Amino acid sequence: MDGQEEKQYRKIIHIDMDSFYASVEQRDNPELRGKAIAVGGGPEGRGGVVATASYEARKFGVHSAMPSKKAQQLCPHIIFVYPRFPAYKQVSQHIREIFSRYTDLIQPLSLDEAYLDVTHDKQNIGSAIDIANEIKQAIRDELQLTASAGVSINKFVAKIASDMNKPDGLTFIGPSKIERFMEQLPVEKFHGVGKVTAQKMKSRGLHTGADLKALTEAELVNLFGKSGRFFYKIVRGIDNRRVEPNQQSKSIGAEDTFAYDLTLLEEMREELDKISLIVFNRMKQYQLYGRTVTLKVKFQDFKQITRSKSFSEPIAEIADLKAVVNGLLADVDFAGRGVRLLGVSSSGFRDQLKNDDLLYQPRLFP
Repeated sequence: MDGQEEKQYRKIIHIDMDSFYASVEQRDNPELRGKAIAVGGGPEGRGGVVATASYEARKFGVHSAMPSKKAQQLCPHIIFVYPRFPAYKQVSQHIREIFSRYTDLIQPLSLDEAYLDVTHDKQNIGSAIDIANEIKQAIRDELQLTASAGVSINKFVAKIASDMNKPDGLTFIGPSKIERFMEQLPVEKFHGVGKVTAQKMKSRGLHTGADLKALTEAELVNLFGKSGRFFYKIVRGIDNRRVEPNQQSKSIGAEDTFAYDLTLLEEMREELDKISLIVFNRMKQYQLYGRTVTLKVKFQDFKQITRSKSFSEPIAEIADLKAVVNGLLADVDFAGRGVRLLGVSSSGFRDQLKNDDLLYQPRLFP
């Protein structure tokens, strides 16, 4: 090539199981197949949130992190199934074993999704698309479940691609098509852009990646703080993050940004109870109970504070977690400011962590 070396790109696959918890339940219980089900909540869904909804339920607008009461309003015939985390973890370990046949560079994000770097795959297949197809087929044959895959040269684009043709999809976005793809992408599809940020963007006429691309890095930083630098790079297809195996999270948490600023303590307590329940369910999922509870508060002026409290024994009951969080809230000086974000996290697991306990903490309502 006239003395010039061809540019070498990474080969990244993002695998995302389709409606994972619900699909496992439908697989193991024939009576649930083809029906609208939601995994999560207490008996008949009372007092909880949806962890995963089957595709039959999603047609009615039911989605993860939705209060169970709302799910039942949208889909009156929905069937609530209490989660069986040990069963899901066992399936997840089998999926991980399938991944390891092709690469050791595996970065799980949760029990049901992971990044794989197959730039140099164990079986010398070479094609990331072929590898993704083989993985999907192995999951289907060995576990009677389906997965969707995204294939690209970086993590950001691969993750978006995996969500494009669900369920049981495979989408490849090659180097020559990434910038055009990012230009056409609606801003709400960018990871890290929540409802409030998306509304802020649209109010300034920023509806797509192309609109963001028209701004300088300085302008994006001025509008969105540090996230502006990320937007500047990613809309140009630049994401140099490596697939990092054996990462361990040191906390389990969730947060929510509100459509309007909260000013009443009663409202804040109600929202924190919902967030605390999600955090507790994640703690239960991984059997990890922290000794430190942290409350995160972001005010309407974007100033942010945290309040933490540590104990000699782990917080292992939802009532205790809610009580600690409400106690931390009582220590906050609001100074007349409204609150636009609340978050709760649990940390201090000490010897509870194992090598395969990799936790993912997405926004509560991305």
